[in-house]
Amino acid sequence: MEYTETSAHIVKSPRLQWLAGIAFTFFIALLGLGLSKLPGFDHIGPLASAILIAVVYRQVSGYPEKLRSGIEFSAKKLLRFAIILYGLKLNIDVIFHQGLPLLVRGIGTVAFSIVVMYALSKWLKADASISLLLGIGTGVCGAAAIAAISPIVKSKEEDTAISVGLIALMGTLFSILYTVLWPLLPLSDSNYGMWAGISLHEIAHVALAGAPAGQDALEVALLAKLGRVFLLVPLCFIFMYWMKKRSPERQKNSAKVEFPWFLIGFIITSLIGSYVLGDIIPIPSQVLDDISNLSIFILTMAMVGLGLNVSFSALKSRALRPLIAMTLTSILLSVLTFFTL
Repeated sequence: MEYTETSAHIVKSPRLQWLAGIAFTFFIALLGLGLSKLPGFDHIGPLASAILIAVVYRQVSGYPEKLRSGIEFSAKKLLRFAIILYGLKLNIDVIFHQGLPLLVRGIGTVAFSIVVMYALSKWLKADASISLLLGIGTGVCGAAAIAAISPIVKSKEEDTAISVGLIALMGTLFSILYTVLWPLLPLSDSNYGMWAGISLHEIAHVALAGAPAGQDALEVALLAKLGRVFLLVPLCFIFMYWMKKRSPERQKNSAKVEFPWFLIGFIITSLIGSYVLGDIIPIPSQVLDDISNLSIFILTMAMVGLGLNVSFSALKSRALRPLIAMTLTSILLSVLTFFTL
């Protein structure tokens, strides 16, 4: 009898349930990482693979309520920590010294994607929240941008997960299409890299499309993409201002926009990665690669937490029209940037 009572106490312990929830997202993220190594899934990456597993688990077994505290910790706290680590990928010094013309093009990409996505979503009567996140993800840097903006615009976790899954799918399809078109296009290697960097969705997609064209193309592509990642910082503040302005006057005190403190961490890690690591503090490139992989895995754990909130009925009823709008936006963006090289 004593063993049974002790076991029941352990099962009901809030701290152990919290730890078990985090461990659960870790395990699903690990499965997603393994799935992303298989043919076919290797193109969509660990984030989308983990979300797929989480969504399927939710439909088959339901939401694991006893583990909610740990799962929500992964979906919210670990998500912000991953974005902070993501800042190490952004070399501000390189952007300011080599990439200012590409940064200007990046501003055009971000503005075009958000405005066109908004217009198309209105025309198609698509879900406004998902469409906004997809426009931001298309214009800036995919999943990381969606994850950073979603708490500012108060999106539901379900909408965030759906948007991340769709952006991974679309970015993968377009990056593969780019590699197929590359030998047929009248572009130099550097111009092709510029095209990929200013029009594709995520850093991984840019790398996938740029690598076949050679090292020079890949370097230009990543430089162009880093300029768009840099724009995530001012964009977050723009949306903070927008959220405050759109709240009715009588609701301004009750509907305050929480300051995204993780964004300060993102800026700090960007500055450290740009001016400290390698210059003041020598650090092997392998260590930076390990930190980058860690940030991706932590972000994958967060995506598991978000994916558990998604239902197939929501996917069918709310995702199709935003997906059509994003497809049209991505096509228009690719065509426009190609003819303005």
